[in-house]
Amino acid sequence: MILINSRVKFRHLHTFVEVARQKSVVKAAEILHVSQPAVTKTIRELEEALGVAVFEREGRGIRITRYGEVFLRHAGAALTALRQGIDSVSQELFDSAPPVRIGALPTVSTRVMPLAMTLFLAEKTGSRVKIVTGDNAVLMEQLRVGDLDLVVGRLALPEKMTGLSFEHLYSEQVVFAVRTGHPLLDGKQSIFEGFADYPVLMPTRGSIIRPSVEQFLIANGVASLPTQVETVSDAFGRAFVRSSDAIWIISAGVVAADIEDEVLATLPIDTSETRGPVGLTIRADANPSTPLSILMQTIRQAAAEIMPAR
Repeated sequence: MILINSRVKFRHLHTFVEVARQKSVVKAAEILHVSQPAVTKTIRELEEALGVAVFEREGRGIRITRYGEVFLRHAGAALTALRQGIDSVSQELFDSAPPVRIGALPTVSTRVMPLAMTLFLAEKTGSRVKIVTGDNAVLMEQLRVGDLDLVVGRLALPEKMTGLSFEHLYSEQVVFAVRTGHPLLDGKQSIFEGFADYPVLMPTRGSIIRPSVEQFLIANGVASLPTQVETVSDAFGRAFVRSSDAIWIISAGVVAADIEDEVLATLPIDTSETRGPVGLTIRADANPSTPLSILMQTIRQAAAEIMPAR
């Protein structure tokens, strides 16, 4: 058994991080393949060792305490260090470099990351790369607890950046994308008034661009959308908009290639006020491996070539 001190063991850290991530003892028990009482006992042992409560009841659920938030940063870092140690040993045993785990928001997945990966693979580091995408809040939480090494996307809200560090690469705005030939492109109808006549694909409430989209719509007299679908799936959004008269409110980078290929078009709306910073987010206490450092460099290079105006 791995000892952190005489009382706190690896299973305490692993269980604590999983409960913090799931915000549920029941869900954590399912993922860890142990009983709910076992998880509860492990958390109680951890709290006794630390001398403080790391979770507290909130209605029928639980929430992490302020002490728990502080400990989570260190627990996540400890687990990450352990994983890196295991990966280093695996590299020696199996002649394979440690994996680099990247979370990429859709805004960079389709435009910046392909070139960045081409440049990275040309360096022949031998390192495996795992790229996942999803909701910004989910990726940030995975980064915080050590399941990801880097998140590439928009800057998170200030309250979500505790313990994290952001490097700005470029700025990007939201666009209103439609199929070529969409009725609102002919200029015969007020675009904002015409919203009521078409389905609208909105970013989900947990997405980083949702607040700025809502503020922009309200400022332009659109208080509510009659037909609304919430999605962060670029595959669904692209397919649905191409086959219908829907309006897709999305970050410009997601649909840049579709617009260049004239498959999609953007409605003539000035959305410059929705511009936000896009860049690299890592844990503030992280010590990037050589492969991760090289990948960060290729992402910077790709962003500079594709998005020269920062």
